Amino acid sequence: MNKMDELKELLNVNVAKVNELLNKKEAEEEKKKSKTLCIFAVIGVIAAIAAVAYGIYRFFAPDYLDDFEDDFEDELEDDFFDDDDDDVTED
Repeated sequence: MNKMDELKELLNVNVAKVNELLNKKEAEEEKKKSKTLCIFAVIGVIAAIAAVAYGIYRFFAPDYLDDFEDDFEDELEDDFFDDDDDDVTED
């Protein structure tokens, strides 16, 4: 029986070592997942802050191009119609 007890003890030690190795691998995988999650969370926060900053900038920044286009279109339309009216009355 002495040999049987030694085999049982050896088997228990080996099972404990295998369980220990499996737990280490699971812990390493969890650490990798948590690091990846933290990296993506930081990138997401930076993207959200950039989007908010751009929205605030667009809200407060004046749009000078619209004013310029309106003035420019009015001058062209007035000249164009004045020339057509003179040609029609001359015939």
